[in-house]
Amino acid sequence: MKFMCDGLVLADAAITVSKACATKTLIPAYECIKISVKNDSITLTAFDGEISIKKTMKAEVLDEGEICVNGKFFSDFVNKIADKQLVISYKENGMKIHYGDSSTLLPTLPAEEFPVIPADPTQDYLEVKQEDLKKLIANTVFCCATDDSRPILRGCLLETSEGTLNATALDGFRMAVSSCPLQGGSGYLKIVCPARTLTEIARILEGDENLKLYVEKNMLSVSVGDTVLKSKLYLGEFVRKEHIFPAAFTTKATVDRAELIDCVERAIVIMRGDKYNLIVLEIKTGGIVLQAQSDMGNVNEILEKSEVEGKELKIALNGKYLLEALKALTGEKAVLSFNSPMSPYTVEGLEENGSEYLMMPVKMDN
Repeated sequence: MKFMCDGLVLADAAITVSKACATKTLIPAYECIKISVKNDSITLTAFDGEISIKKTMKAEVLDEGEICVNGKFFSDFVNKIADKQLVISYKENGMKIHYGDSSTLLPTLPAEEFPVIPADPTQDYLEVKQEDLKKLIANTVFCCATDDSRPILRGCLLETSEGTLNATALDGFRMAVSSCPLQGGSGYLKIVCPARTLTEIARILEGDENLKLYVEKNMLSVSVGDTVLKSKLYLGEFVRKEHIFPAAFTTKATVDRAELIDCVERAIVIMRGDKYNLIVLEIKTGGIVLQAQSDMGNVNEILEKSEVEGKELKIALNGKYLLEALKALTGEKAVLSFNSPMSPYTVEGLEENGSEYLMMPVKMDN
């Protein structure tokens, strides 16, 4: 195996593909990128048992072949010589990278040890604009669970209905729901896609062209340009939004989104180190007061651009959760809806359709 290529192009491909390399595994091949050299192109592939990413690029091929190399080491090293013209070859003692008058030797594994990637799904699919999908992912994926206590909550529910793609994510303390228009598809689909997969899909999206996501059994596949990503899906029943969101609220507060973001960010500075990033909202007919107190000081701010309807109440919140929800919205005004100091509350845009966040309050000590 031997080929010549531009270092910047190879570095970009290696960094993209290395996202699918495992970091803690007993199977060394899961940590590898397989490099396949054929005709006038090279293909880089990584697969950690859940996600696979494959990227093809043009190169001057001098000798065909394929080999596996540790993905993280290879991508990090090539990125350091991205401004060079590279000549990469494989001999029995490993992979040699020539750059200028210098060279480096990296250990390799036989290509035969690389794990078999499941076949591409080709039947059911959904079609959506890349820009819409990227926004949908950004609006929901941060609410997915990060621990393994309930594995299915590490994913996001994607469900089609009447020309719309609906997404739901939750971690036990908060829930995000969002939607975007569908451009086509093969009918009703309902899948739970790993949050990590959605994050990697968002990274490879480019432009606003329509994109097809193919689904078959427990596999998803998407192709963007010269990059193909495949992922296993989670199996099991996902929590339904209808079972959690309150049917009505007794208090609604309309706020200037930017003003509340600034207030919460200042409060979080004071609460730095607090497990719950605890802030308190006093919601009164005349307006809203935001408070936070810790050993580092206290904050007491009045939201000047707020309107309140319904009952007055005082409620303690996780400031980080509230801040992330507010930043996911885009309009000037946000609506916060409450029932009681210990009931879930929601955050949504006043003029936005499609995204809504539900969060649990924090129990206050008397």
